[in-house]
Amino acid sequence: MSGSTVLLFPGQGAQHVGMGADVAAVDAAAADVFARAGRVLGFDLRRVCAEGPADQLLRTDVQQPAILAAGAAVVSALRASGRLPDAAVAGAIGLSLGEFTALWAAGALALEDALVLVRERGLGMQEASAAVPSGMSALRCEEAVAADACAKARARTGGVCVVANLNAPGQVVVSGDLPTLAAAEEEAKTLGVRRPIRLEVAGAFHSPLMAPGARRLERALATVTVSRPRFPVWSNVTGRAHDDPAEIRANLVAQVTSPVRFMDDVRAARAAGMTRAVEAPPGLVLTGLMGKIDPAVEVKSVPNADAFAAFSLGSA
Repeated sequence: MSGSTVLLFPGQGAQHVGMGADVAAVDAAAADVFARAGRVLGFDLRRVCAEGPADQLLRTDVQQPAILAAGAAVVSALRASGRLPDAAVAGAIGLSLGEFTALWAAGALALEDALVLVRERGLGMQEASAAVPSGMSALRCEEAVAADACAKARARTGGVCVVANLNAPGQVVVSGDLPTLAAAEEEAKTLGVRRPIRLEVAGAFHSPLMAPGARRLERALATVTVSRPRFPVWSNVTGRAHDDPAEIRANLVAQVTSPVRFMDDVRAARAAGMTRAVEAPPGLVLTGLMGKIDPAVEVKSVPNADAFAAFSLGSA
């Protein structure tokens, strides 16, 4: 593994009005990414990111391309300025949706294709969410406890509830239909979990209830080219780097209904030599998770135009 820096790309929930557009206002490379995104999507994505309204950014079919474009815009701008040289980048990790941005950064997906894929993924997930009322809940526990709570809840209701995200030590998210999710929260409390937190999301992402979204994404993937990445990209599904285009396609489809193993990805990257990470916008979610997973990794984040202007990779 050459270099020591790994790029981090966030997923849904990190969006906010202004994301990426403030950098596009001062940098031509970032502005070009938004212009290309607007042509693909058929609307002015830069304006939506800059001005909102916030409820439009909550629409899954808008939110997913917007988060991808924001990350791609800032990374493109850092590359164009010479402050993020290819030789310094040793890999990329994305959380859920962010895996598509990671694959774009590694050259496995063209920007336009990545935008089409996440738009179709978002539409499919929204349709699946509308079909079955469902949600997600954050539990402060380890995977085994969350899995036990889900199993007991499924036994009670006959419904769906599974582990959906393994974000950091003691930080697990579960997904399910609303009655079974509520039962899992109750079961978690009996197992010593304090105060499960219901998340403000449209549905049970990364659960079997998202199967219609997976099928829609699979159809979209059949229309685009997936290339071998220039540097390692760690899969949310396996927790390992994947570089075979066929495997990447299969893992992206499986990711829609499978747990996101972000913590495993980080540990695998660390074992491969990561000493520093750069979090692309929007937000600082992954910076916080990295501090819980491995505080020894230096994390540099670029959440806004001020941080972009001050960004320097430094020495590590």
